[in-house]
Amino acid sequence: MTDVRATAVDIPTEDGVADAYLVHPADDRPRPAGLFYQDAYGPRPYLRSMADRLAGAGYTVLLPNVFHRLGRAPVLDLPEFIDPGADPTLWERLGPIVSGLTPEQVKRDADAYLRWLADSPLTVAGPVALTGYCMGARLALWTAGAHPDRVAAAAGFHGGRLATDDPDSPHLEAPRITAEMYFGHADDDPSLPPEQIARFADALTAAGVRHTCEVYAGARHGYTQADTPAYDRDADERHWAALLDLLKRAF
Repeated sequence: MTDVRATAVDIPTEDGVADAYLVHPADDRPRPAGLFYQDAYGPRPYLRSMADRLAGAGYTVLLPNVFHRLGRAPVLDLPEFIDPGADPTLWERLGPIVSGLTPEQVKRDADAYLRWLADSPLTVAGPVALTGYCMGARLALWTAGAHPDRVAAAAGFHGGRLATDDPDSPHLEAPRITAEMYFGHADDDPSLPPEQIARFADALTAAGVRHTCEVYAGARHGYTQADTPAYDRDADERHWAALLDLLKRAF
């Protein structure tokens, strides 16, 4: 792992300015670009440390605040250790924020993020990779479908609601996706029951998308997030190995 340098940046979008965290190897040389999509809790110290680790593997990583329409991160005050069981009001406050982010907004923002990365002197010319966590897995799918010419690889970990009956369900993007994809599903995840896992994999297969979908046995939704009770060290390290392997193939 190499030393990294991080800065706060503001990205103009059609719907206002998105605040973001940019991190890259400290030598300032252009590197392949990665767009890092947050979980529902948003940009915070632990998520930034994940972006740092990815940058340390040789990438320029952008972690935007996807809730920027509601203000700069954090849009909700969160404790250092986030335990929904200890605060039953957390999801009462967070749920409407998550559900209020539409696929159309995600795709408009993605266009701005990708343009910004393409213009940055810290990125090499060419396509980018995506990784997303929890709700971020959905965002990665919508982005890969909307920008097939810009996305070489996309990954999602403990993603929820990937293959629902909704008319804008993320799995319906499959026919438009050209990227190679990897998804590490949580074994214990009410937001992604077995029937959705099967429907999601079937959609990718039918569309001819190069993909790997794995269920992490015993892992709970949120298994990569060490600032929550769902964290699973073994599953987290498995996720890092899979993500970095995917990126090596893409670049």
